[in-house]
Amino acid sequence: MGAGPVKHQSSSGGGRRGHAPMSEINVTPMVDVMLVLLIVFMVAAPLLTVGVPVDLPETKAGPVSEEVEPLTISITKDGALYLQDTKITQKALIPRVQAVLGQKPDTRIYVRGDEQVDYGKVMVIMGLLNEAGFTRIALITDQDL
Repeated sequence: MGAGPVKHQSSSGGGRRGHAPMSEINVTPMVDVMLVLLIVFMVAAPLLTVGVPVDLPETKAGPVSEEVEPLTISITKDGALYLQDTKITQKALIPRVQAVLGQKPDTRIYVRGDEQVDYGKVMVIMGLLNEAGFTRIALITDQDL
């Protein structure tokens, strides 16, 4: 008659109290990492633009905003011609521009001439582009600060 205390066992077996598996993912660390990466890329992106070193003349004109990336032709101090970052001859310029732009003659073309390059050389390049049917040609300068 003297029965001792009754021991109760849990239904999970073995007397261990189990925890239900976690079915949620904590996204806070992922968001933190993504924000840091965003800031790093925002700071690094302007430094990644590589171009032909040209000393541009200065003006008080404002910047030109464009929704489509323009084609850039650079003329260095020694008269060398570059299409984007690729050196090119004057004879091969128009066929290459036509190949790049295809059927889009209304695409803006920027001409960057070193301030020490002959003005006639810049005008020859602009004339060749105009004869080929490209009418949206702009000269690029540095802003006067």
